[in-house]
Amino acid sequence: MAKISVIGTGYVGLTSGACFASLGHEVVCADIDPDKVACLNRGEIPIVEAGLEALVEEAVEAGNLSFVLGAASAAAEAEFHYLCVPTPQSEDGSADLTYLKAAAAEIAPVLRPGSVVVNKSTVPVGSTTVVAEALDRDDVFVVSNPEFLREGTAVADFLDPDRVVIGGDDQDAAVRVASLYAKIAAPILITDPLSSELIKYASNAFLASKLSYINAIGELCERVGANVDDVVKGVGADHRIGSNFLSPGPGWGGSCFPKDTVALRRIAKDAGYEFNFLDEVLNINEEQFDRVAQKIANSATSKKVAVLGLTFKAGTDDLRNSPAIEVIQRLIDAGLDVCAFDPVIDETALEKSCPGLAVSLAADPYSAASDASVVGILTEWPEFAELDFAKLNEVMEAATIVDARGLLNAKLLGRRGFRYRGISS
Repeated sequence: MAKISVIGTGYVGLTSGACFASLGHEVVCADIDPDKVACLNRGEIPIVEAGLEALVEEAVEAGNLSFVLGAASAAAEAEFHYLCVPTPQSEDGSADLTYLKAAAAEIAPVLRPGSVVVNKSTVPVGSTTVVAEALDRDDVFVVSNPEFLREGTAVADFLDPDRVVIGGDDQDAAVRVASLYAKIAAPILITDPLSSELIKYASNAFLASKLSYINAIGELCERVGANVDDVVKGVGADHRIGSNFLSPGPGWGGSCFPKDTVALRRIAKDAGYEFNFLDEVLNINEEQFDRVAQKIANSATSKKVAVLGLTFKAGTDDLRNSPAIEVIQRLIDAGLDVCAFDPVIDETALEKSCPGLAVSLAADPYSAASDASVVGILTEWPEFAELDFAKLNEVMEAATIVDARGLLNAKLLGRRGFRYRGISS
């Protein structure tokens, strides 16, 4: 078992630290925010993520996980040092590596000879060199070990991954990082740092492409009168294609897909290649936001509309690049009054992530739908499928539902007096 420092307790850092600790490693997580460190030491988890709170609690009780203020404090005794810091993106897709370089510079003086610094943050191709230069230590190694964590299933993704990717110029250092995953039954790909870094971007951009494709097929289904659900089943049954990420919806978002798709386009441009395919993937996604907003607006017979779901997907409290927010903003721009409900979002969280968004927030779905002429379902929270639809019908001005997530049974809603509109109907 190894001693590991994790620099940064955001989504990736906290999940990675807790999971490594659950495997028996001794992990110290560091952050620059004293209030956050204090909360974590009290067992308060700042994000919604299935299984993470219990994992942290168990690891802390076992003595395998602790939280400290400052990167140097965490790194002094460790052999492996995971950099899990933000890499903000500019509009052109280039990444700001200020935090990455600062973290490397802070821990450099305390690193033990022979230790390994690991890039876990999503970083541009060539970032291992950037970190090595910031460290300015010829007696330590820099390795890439990208994360493939889906929000809502991050713990399961870490402990039962499809693969573990490790990139290092020094084979021995890469193998040492691979040994940290010895208790995990998954293929391990050891490659060079550049390939390792590119795998992350290529994977996410491909999945985004798949989602844009099926959303475009959904539009085509509506125009020609085809059943989109049957088309998805038929296409997904082909083992060369697979059914994952073939669910039409209001568009794709979150902290990874938009950022990584734009970043891959930028990486290609810097290398002299115009990745025009990705332009269309991004354009189709913007068109999907427009299309879903227009479907809700066209279904409204009064100024008030209701929206159920604000997070970019169920199982998380993340509002970053949420399709729901994109659709809501378009409804507001069309002059509609929007009232929303989400089971994990309150006014404080909404204002923090979406300052100035002119939407009212309701305490429950029925309050949100009161006097509304249409309800749009924009996040696939399972509780929305279990609503009291008789009560919902009673409080609405007109019983119309636009189900952008394919969550509800159209025939059943029809029998309950609703006009149902799906993503392709």
